[in-house]
Amino acid sequence: MTATIPKARLTDHPALLIAGFREHFSDPNGIPAQWQRLAPYLGSIPGQVGRAAYGVCFQDDTGLDYLSGVEVDDVHSLPSDFQFVEIPAQRYAVFLHEGHVSQLYDTLCNIWNEWLPASGNKHSRPNHGGTAFFERYGEGFDPLTGRGDMQVWIPIE
Repeated sequence: MTATIPKARLTDHPALLIAGFREHFSDPNGIPAQWQRLAPYLGSIPGQVGRAAYGVCFQDDTGLDYLSGVEVDDVHSLPSDFQFVEIPAQRYAVFLHEGHVSQLYDTLCNIWNEWLPASGNKHSRPNHGGTAFFERYGEGFDPLTGRGDMQVWIPIE
């Protein structure tokens, strides 16, 4: 079966400040439980900007560091168990994920294995521990069905 090369839009985006729960995973199957832990806070996080949620993936050699959170304008009033990351302003390739959230891995594989090599773009590789890419779950995302308004943002040079 041949993978379909996904379509991307290229955009420059200002810096983001994302706050929520961050954990290290050797197996990404634990990520949904992290989102369930965050769910009661959504909409009432101090300094929350908008209604989108973000899944931030970090460069790591021993597995995956993942932060599920929201954009905030300040970190001083966050709950004590929250962590935050500052994502610098940069250029991105943005991909729409149209399937179920459980199929997001397939979209990521197509981006890394098909789109990136064919595009002439280069992934803006972060320093160790830096943001490798992020998922954006917009207002149209329905956590009950696992569908709608999902994007993958890949930083490019």
